[in-house]
Amino acid sequence: MTLPRFLRLALLLGSMLVLAGLIPAAFASAYNARPKLVVVIVIDQFRGDYLERYRDQFGDGGFRVFLDRGAYFSDCNYDYANTRTAPGHATLFTGSYTSGHGIMANEWWDPQKKKRVTSVEDDTTKLVGVAKPAQAELGRGTPGRGASPHNLLTDTLGDELKLATGGKARVFAVSLKDRAAVLPAGYSGDGAYWIDPKSGDWITSTFYRSDLPEWARNFNTSHRAQKYLNREWKDSDGNILGSTAPRNGKDGTPASFYEVVGSTPFANDYEFEFVKELVLYEKLGAGSATDLLIVSLSANDILGHGVGPDSPQMHGMALELDKSLAEFFNFLGRQIGMANVWMALSADHGIAPLPDFAKTLRLPAANLDTKAVHEHINSLLSKKYGRKADYLRDLDYPLAWLNEEAFAGKKEADAEADAGAAMMQAGLAGYFTKSQVARGEVPATEMGRRYSNSYSPEGGWYVIGIPNPFQVGSGKGTNHETPFSYDTHVPLAFYGLAFQPGLYRTHAEPVDLAVTLASLLGINAPAKATGRVLIEALQPPHRPSSAPSGAPATAPLGMSPAPAPGGIQ
Repeated sequence: MTLPRFLRLALLLGSMLVLAGLIPAAFASAYNARPKLVVVIVIDQFRGDYLERYRDQFGDGGFRVFLDRGAYFSDCNYDYANTRTAPGHATLFTGSYTSGHGIMANEWWDPQKKKRVTSVEDDTTKLVGVAKPAQAELGRGTPGRGASPHNLLTDTLGDELKLATGGKARVFAVSLKDRAAVLPAGYSGDGAYWIDPKSGDWITSTFYRSDLPEWARNFNTSHRAQKYLNREWKDSDGNILGSTAPRNGKDGTPASFYEVVGSTPFANDYEFEFVKELVLYEKLGAGSATDLLIVSLSANDILGHGVGPDSPQMHGMALELDKSLAEFFNFLGRQIGMANVWMALSADHGIAPLPDFAKTLRLPAANLDTKAVHEHINSLLSKKYGRKADYLRDLDYPLAWLNEEAFAGKKEADAEADAGAAMMQAGLAGYFTKSQVARGEVPATEMGRRYSNSYSPEGGWYVIGIPNPFQVGSGKGTNHETPFSYDTHVPLAFYGLAFQPGLYRTHAEPVDLAVTLASLLGINAPAKATGRVLIEALQPPHRPSSAPSGAPATAPLGMSPAPAPGGIQ
């Protein structure tokens, strides 16, 4: 039977509308809320090899969403040397390295204030939501002082999204750590939330708002943090891997929520509990423009420094996080529909092997006594100048901050060169001075480029030492602080209709994340971005073509049907 012409046209129009909904790159943009929500998950200290190491033990709905149904880049490395939390988060969301965004460390020496300052502390702001007496993060910074991205020398992906949509897009970032929420949220974020380390309550800064929203106040007053105390963390065999029983810290006072719960998988569960309420009460994914949600998970890092990447605890942490991610993805599917969500996964840095473990494999590993190294450098400089003084203000191994006053009469470049030579005598493999890098006087090598990318005008006079592989700047445990692969190698993966699923072994860098998402959303990349669009992992652009009269619409060749709104496909 021949259908009436108007009915054939109606069917054709309906088919084309369905088809258009399956086209990710050619027509999707932030301006029309396609996708409705972009979620970026950053796992603090999640080394790039973990995904392959534990792949066969992951369930279907967590990491394997990226591994089996996403675009996964197995060779993603930071191309700089200062592999720390604050620089890593700034890099991911500005699409540039420290030489572009200016964040060189978690903390640095401020020659004007004559003290260390954190990467995000801001004298002009105050904390919001913290119980009195106000607590500074982990005792650093000034109690009660708030935080902002004022040290960033460029904007972020979220800032560009806000600019492009006239503020209609909403941008939120959440982490246990202030720097891991503030730097990703950028200047124009609608909210950045982190915890008061002592109580576990969620707080923010007056930079973002003068008071917590009602839903966040209710979350805190319902004492959600308390239910994560006095719990045992066990592996699948019933072995106890950790406990959240209250205990005293090193100074004899009660340990904080950050210390007790932060190093267990319960910290991730607590953070996701807060994030889900944010999605619901802020109505993310329900506006006229694409929204951005950044979730930075800190527990991996809090634990990893003590036990190292090869321990049963880190193995257990990865498996528990896999379950938490699966539950969160299911929540997004129920709330927004996964056909309306794009996701990205990465990390801010890796981690060195525990030296005690590496030495069992005859690797030249060591834990260094940085206090002794600091004293040795001062002693060498005192002999050189014939005058005893504290020539180093601080040594955040392998980064040395110089005491400009002690080098009286010396030019900055000469003082830094002398300090660098002393650092080599004290056991470091080499060095780059701030003056060298600022003038571009670095060798045209991969290592030279990594140190050039680590430059910042902040911090007064300083020298960046080149450590020896597998030697970490802490007396026990392990750390991340080098240009070596165990610190630079991180995962990079994407999921959503815009991406062509598969394993990609082409080289990628964390700076590519913001640039790729910006391109797909049809907005500008951050101002100083240097990354590339990862075109090999994108679905080819398709345009609807005229289908024969009465013919059913099908997805373009090579594209899978849209994931069902109720969950992960």
